[in-house]
Amino acid sequence: MTKGIDVKLMRKQFVPILSAFAIIYSCSSNPYAPTNKEYKKQAKVFVKSLTDIPPVSEIGKPAQYPVGTVNFNLRKPNYVIIHHTAQGACEKTLSTFINKKSQVSAHYVVCKDGTVHHMLNDYLRAWHGGVAKWGTLSDINSVSIGIELDNNGNEEFPEEQIKSLTLLLSKLKKDYNIPSSNFIGHSDIAPLRKVDPNAFFPWKKLSEYGFGNWPDAILDSVPDNFNSVQALRIIGYDTKDSLAAIKAFKLHFLQKNNDSYLDDSTKMILNNLIKKY
Repeated sequence: MTKGIDVKLMRKQFVPILSAFAIIYSCSSNPYAPTNKEYKKQAKVFVKSLTDIPPVSEIGKPAQYPVGTVNFNLRKPNYVIIHHTAQGACEKTLSTFINKKSQVSAHYVVCKDGTVHHMLNDYLRAWHGGVAKWGTLSDINSVSIGIELDNNGNEEFPEEQIKSLTLLLSKLKKDYNIPSSNFIGHSDIAPLRKVDPNAFFPWKKLSEYGFGNWPDAILDSVPDNFNSVQALRIIGYDTKDSLAAIKAFKLHFLQKNNDSYLDDSTKMILNNLIKKY
């Protein structure tokens, strides 16, 4: 009888202690445990909002009772925007994205060794595009997935990193049926502010896998009435500052220089690409 009481007493004493050790171990083994907890907390707020039946509208004549449709699903992303971090280390980017003061984020971060960090559910809106425009779209964040590649902005992208990126893009393209032309760079949507991903990014190689467009090897001559600015606009570039748009175009498709001069060969590339968009 005494032994039974002792066992119960020991359980009472040690269970809380073991639980505390488990929490400490969990936090020590995962340095992002506190911010993961905050992620879940914020996500629950959205879950509650989504699961509540829409209330009776206060606009116009009040309805007699609330009614929710049964025909709906989640909105899905239709673009992928590729960035480089310009921070020099993957851990710095992760730290930036879990810091509320930074006000920036992305859905994925791909490290140089090929490690992929999925930081935000694909259906949620990350803050990666900023002030940007592509075609008629001015709220890029609401329709896109943001991918950050660990790169200081002046170096090549390692093979393992590009391999992981290609696998990730394949999954995203399949999951959300994203058109090939909708894989673009940050500099494409924000030519006045951004130059990422840098000139070493293998756009041509990715286009061979179906991620982004690339000009054909054989190009037609340019018509006499060819309008370069209009062609840039057809592709998607914001031509409010046409010189910035030309630089962004050349960074993506020529990758040799980013001046604002359009020679005949560059116009031929531009002429070829407008048929693909």
